[in-house]
Amino acid sequence: MSVLPEERKNEILKELNNMGKVKVMELVEQFQVSEETIRRDLMLLEEKGLLKRVYGGAIKSVFQFEEPPFLQRTTVNQEAKGRIGQKAVELISNGDVIVIDVGTTTLEFAKFIENKNDITIITNSLPVSSVLTESLNQNRFSGQVLLLGGQIDPKQQSISGSLTEQLLNQFNVDKAFISAGGVSIKSGVSNYHLHESLVSRKMVEVSKQVILLSDYSKMGVDTFCKVCPLEKLDVIVCNQPMTEEWRSHTNLENIEWIEA
Repeated sequence: MSVLPEERKNEILKELNNMGKVKVMELVEQFQVSEETIRRDLMLLEEKGLLKRVYGGAIKSVFQFEEPPFLQRTTVNQEAKGRIGQKAVELISNGDVIVIDVGTTTLEFAKFIENKNDITIITNSLPVSSVLTESLNQNRFSGQVLLLGGQIDPKQQSISGSLTEQLLNQFNVDKAFISAGGVSIKSGVSNYHLHESLVSRKMVEVSKQVILLSDYSKMGVDTFCKVCPLEKLDVIVCNQPMTEEWRSHTNLENIEWIEA
């Protein structure tokens, strides 16, 4: 079975999500690669907090308290995040008021916003606001960008806190585009950082429609702080199709799954 390294790692995560564990020797046979290659894959996935290595294989990671800094994460699964972002832009209508939270996937989304008229974009992400400001200067879309006030986290390039949440209460929002550290059937959407999660939770609360942008590596993963249950989502944009296991759950039946 000849696949690209990123495809192989995604397949490993799929099997891990379905079975709860994977074995090195079975993966060697499945993908026809060396033990060293599989162990390196597992090591890289563990560094991202997506699994925990054990003797002879790996098990699912229950949750992780920390993730790498924002700038370090921008190169992880970048191609998949770009496809997700480009597809999600199709969901913006002229005249929309939208909110965008903090994340490397939502940053890719912001880069593709163009040919939209009279839209208002609210965000607590410093990189997103910078990208959108440049796009406005280049007349790629028309409208306005509002950067929420609050406490700046230089490591994660975010703005959060009670002031940020209070400001969100002042707006009537059509669509929230949110990211995730993890997405699971049991716990819903979760993230690593408490204060950022609270802002994302408020974005969900004040928006008429909630759109999750998530690459497949986040599926089946629980991180530190819950943002919202899956029932609060209207759309999930992902780089992989929904699995049969997920299709069978009733709390997903009203969610539109868009494959990028």
